[in-house]
Amino acid sequence: MGIIMSQRINQSRRNLFSRRKTNAIRPPWIKTDELFTDNCTRCNKCITACETNIIKVGDGGFPELDFSLGECTFCQQCVTACPEPVFDSSQSSPWSIVANIKDACLTLKGVWCQSCKDACDPRAISFKMAVGQVPRPIINIEACTGCGACVSPCPADAIIVTEPS
Repeated sequence: MGIIMSQRINQSRRNLFSRRKTNAIRPPWIKTDELFTDNCTRCNKCITACETNIIKVGDGGFPELDFSLGECTFCQQCVTACPEPVFDSSQSSPWSIVANIKDACLTLKGVWCQSCKDACDPRAISFKMAVGQVPRPIINIEACTGCGACVSPCPADAIIVTEPS
């Protein structure tokens, strides 16, 4: 006669690992990061479908975007290719991320550079002129789509795309 022991799972300890915050940028139109990682089978169909090849295998094998490789064109091919219920293309906005300029920006060191502005199709990046100074970039958060087009042309790696602060 065998002994059957019931195991109690400490949910708070389990949630510590399953609900951890990540800095990974997921493809556009995901429902939530939690639903994405819960339902994504890591089949890589979205990676293969991406027309700009910016979706790569990230932490834990989950797809994430790498804007150093290019920009998101919002083509929705990742959404179409995915067989799992992780995307919601009916959302009014593909995501809430925007570009941010870090302290490594060359203009803060007195170097004239506007490579980010030249790459920005929605014209969300402008430069503020000041007497005796190199013009400095300003990002219009309302106009920024978070596409990441400004990231790879930046010679100082001074642009990141993140949730607005």
